[in-house]
Amino acid sequence: MEDKINQVYINHIAAFFPNEAVDNDNIENVLGMVDGKPSLVKRVVLRSNKIKNRYYAIDPKTKETTHSNARMAAEAISLLKDRGFDTDKADLLVCGTTVPDQLLPSHALMVLGESSLGAMETVSIAGICLSGLSALKYAYASIKAGLIQSAITTGSENISASMRGRNFEPEVKSRVELVKKNKELTFEKDFLRWMLSDGAGAIGVSNRPNDGEISLRIDKIFAKSYANEQEACMYSGCEKLKDGTLKGYREYLPSEWLSKSIFAVKQDVKLLNEKIVEYTVVKPLKEMLKKEMFDPKEIDWFLPHYSSDYFKDKLYDGMREANCDIPQDKWFTNLSTKGNTGSASIYIILEELFNSGRLKRGQKLLCYIPESGRFSTAYMLLEVV
Repeated sequence: MEDKINQVYINHIAAFFPNEAVDNDNIENVLGMVDGKPSLVKRVVLRSNKIKNRYYAIDPKTKETTHSNARMAAEAISLLKDRGFDTDKADLLVCGTTVPDQLLPSHALMVLGESSLGAMETVSIAGICLSGLSALKYAYASIKAGLIQSAITTGSENISASMRGRNFEPEVKSRVELVKKNKELTFEKDFLRWMLSDGAGAIGVSNRPNDGEISLRIDKIFAKSYANEQEACMYSGCEKLKDGTLKGYREYLPSEWLSKSIFAVKQDVKLLNEKIVEYTVVKPLKEMLKKEMFDPKEIDWFLPHYSSDYFKDKLYDGMREANCDIPQDKWFTNLSTKGNTGSASIYIILEELFNSGRLKRGQKLLCYIPESGRFSTAYMLLEVV
């Protein structure tokens, strides 16, 4: 534990999900098929990731959007207030997301506009899965420095808007022969349609713990990117060239944005499998343990955000390679029931455990958030007080 000057506490956590849960049999009923045909990839991916339910901000009947990204974040903030966090005293709003509703204005401004909050400082954090945790770190650092006393952070995703089957029709129709030869829609694009879903989380933090109920003291947040060593692995608004570089959407004609599905979220699955454990588990954990940032034996709960159950045992193998053996009976995740919600995932995992009644004073939590964008990672150490 660090000195007691300007300690930072998570006081309350809330999560919001749009509409009813969607099971595996109904995904394509909501997202729609591509070219009127069921996906060849879906069952393979779902069998691997073991996600059973997820949420989409899409009306299953009309297929229209029911909630914007900003709206979901605002709903989570409203629930945060219902949980008991005094949002009127917050000095700062920090919002992270992978894909905001628009390029401009920034995401946090739109969230503030959708909420019932008063005027305050706002900060938008760009990124993928790490953007939600990075938002929390900005608030943590601001309180730690004594600049403010209270803040609200969010992680939210409305990824379904870009995963509708209809979005890929122009590409399929323009590449009919290639599609027939390679079973396109390309795997790098179709893969993520069965991996990602919608949701939002909000965290209220301050320099004081709750009275008469638990809080989580934030002891450390470790974050590092290895983009200097690895090429992009998850990307959107661009195409990945054969030499590993990215060609951005502004270098394509507007007509090509459709014919090449430039704005689809894509994943280099081969690179992901080769590097994700080394760069988000082994290397950072070895560094943290060398610096004696925590003792694995003292961790009571490990909260991992992994995108697929496929990586669960690989993650554990990587942890043991780094001499960080935290047995899987200490792990807590809700991937199978809440889905992979990107930047919101760690909020949604924390929310369920925090409000479950299972946490006891003195317990220590270690949160793990990897990002495959260009191989970045973060770990957060918390203590129940």
